[in-house]
Amino acid sequence: MNFKRMWALFVARNFEFIRDRAGFGWNILFPFLIVAGFGVMFSSDSRSEFKVGVFPVVPDQMVVTDLEIPERLKTYDYIKIVPFETYDAAVDKLLHHKIDMLLKNSGPKLHYWINASSPKGAVLEKVVKESVISEDMFAERMVKQQVKGKQIRYIDWLFPGILGMNIMFSSLFGVGYVIVRYRRSGVLKRLKATPVTAFEYLTAQLASRVWIMLCTSFLVWFGCDLLFDFQMEGSYLDAAVIFLAGTLCLVSLGLILACRGTNEELTNGIINFICWPMMFLSEVWFSLEGASEWVKSIARVLPLTHFLSAVRKIVNDGATLADVSSELAILLVMSVVFLTIGSLLFSWTK
Repeated sequence: MNFKRMWALFVARNFEFIRDRAGFGWNILFPFLIVAGFGVMFSSDSRSEFKVGVFPVVPDQMVVTDLEIPERLKTYDYIKIVPFETYDAAVDKLLHHKIDMLLKNSGPKLHYWINASSPKGAVLEKVVKESVISEDMFAERMVKQQVKGKQIRYIDWLFPGILGMNIMFSSLFGVGYVIVRYRRSGVLKRLKATPVTAFEYLTAQLASRVWIMLCTSFLVWFGCDLLFDFQMEGSYLDAAVIFLAGTLCLVSLGLILACRGTNEELTNGIINFICWPMMFLSEVWFSLEGASEWVKSIARVLPLTHFLSAVRKIVNDGATLADVSSELAILLVMSVVFLTIGSLLFSWTK
């Protein structure tokens, strides 16, 4: 093993990535745009979750307080009222799930329509029925209590997932796809004629991608933090260790995809086949709480699941490395397994 050759390959790969301005810029811009978009969407505490259509109403002349619907429906923060002039126009939107319920704006008796296949419609039906019942009846039978403790904003929970997703895509495409492209174009065949060994080449590729992803991830983190003021409950050093372990694991998985093959289209399909299920099952966008047990079992096999679980425990809950030792150990073991498989199966030309 020659460290000079490894360093030369490491530097060359870094320069290649940085000189690709489109790829370099996208790795920083993509997660930033997603976070900025969600920041704008969820910046208000009174965002609308349900859309209720009302007819007959002239859209340009609608005054919510003048509508002949229950008063409570007019004031709910999570209900947006959408006016329609005719029943036909409104019911078409209801059938296509563009609104969740339809109300008729007339008479003392409330007429409503729902789409039987819409979960939101079923919930809104309960809300509408509740809106015509006296508050005194609830006061006699129900006791409302507030949750104690520090509340976590959705964007604070989401942000580690976006960074993890970006690292996953960049690791698999930046290693797996690129090395397959090198093999097809003959670059690896020429490297085989040099004193460089497969171990030195793979190690340099691994180190380069891990270094690049850590730098871009923390650049995005601190850039977004200046705009959205993320809540950081744990230690930045502990978070950095988990990011290092998670990135190492995902890049190692990319080496398995890169160890064989010369078909870029097939490699692209395999990477997408791995990335998309991992993105949805590893709680990037939403929690799997309440999902089937077999879904959770599959999620526990995925490295991104343990990566995001550890990061969120540190960032959102103030956990230490000792608290996430199980996730850290799993990531390191997976890294060793992936690296071993990638090294054993690697071919310069096949």
